[in-house]
Amino acid sequence: MNILSNLLSQTVQPNPPKQRRGIEIKSPREIDIMRQSAKIVATVLKEISELVEPGMTTADLDAHAEKRIREMGATPSFKGYHGFPASICSSINNEVVHGIPSPKKVIRTGDVLKVDTGAYYQGFHGDSCITIAVGEVTPEAAKLIRVAEEALYKGIEQVKANVYLMDIAGAIEDHVKMNGFTVVEEFTGHGVGRNLHEEPSVFNYRTREMPNVKLRAGMTLAIEPILNAGSKHTRTLADRWTAVTVDNALSAQFEHTVLVTETGYEILTDRTNV
Repeated sequence: MNILSNLLSQTVQPNPPKQRRGIEIKSPREIDIMRQSAKIVATVLKEISELVEPGMTTADLDAHAEKRIREMGATPSFKGYHGFPASICSSINNEVVHGIPSPKKVIRTGDVLKVDTGAYYQGFHGDSCITIAVGEVTPEAAKLIRVAEEALYKGIEQVKANVYLMDIAGAIEDHVKMNGFTVVEEFTGHGVGRNLHEEPSVFNYRTREMPNVKLRAGMTLAIEPILNAGSKHTRTLADRWTAVTVDNALSAQFEHTVLVTETGYEILTDRTNV
């Protein structure tokens, strides 16, 4: 789930942990728990990618996600977070992020559907997002989805101890621009663990606005590039959640929760392992 850095805060949970300052390095025990929370998220997203079809509503997907997250012993990270009313964000076509599921929002052939969800398990969160091509999409939409996923992995490939956040950002930005798309700058990735959003902010473009943090083994990051086919700028609808492109262009997003290791990385929300 994307959210601006000034909203960094703990998820509302029964007896929630206090918000900690600084970047947390997870212990082996905590990493093992995060593997489980991330596996729950990966399982739910894989199931949604397989069951979605034209005629369903985004509320149908939300109901499935919440049911499955709870069946696996977790609670939805997003539900109640700053008042968000659902267990997934479901954003279609020109909707960039934070789309609210609704029984009135019918999924149609040709849609570019973003599904973002999180699971809170034994005190730790997993967080991931996929973009789904619903049926046959336009060549532009297919390219946008492909490049968005490639950009995520270009960023992940930079991850290991002693590299810097801007190495991730630069790899993502270069791949996006090379393919003629734009990086949304209003929303960033983030640390994830005891809290859904933790330090550091993980930018998808080069910037001097935030410290260029050196990665350390045991950090857990939600890396999540968001690409637009047109302008990089967004606006927020009257529901105060759904962000859309200012020019009605398509948008796509992919996200993984990633563990930094001494020699590289581990993708905790890897859907190929569920």
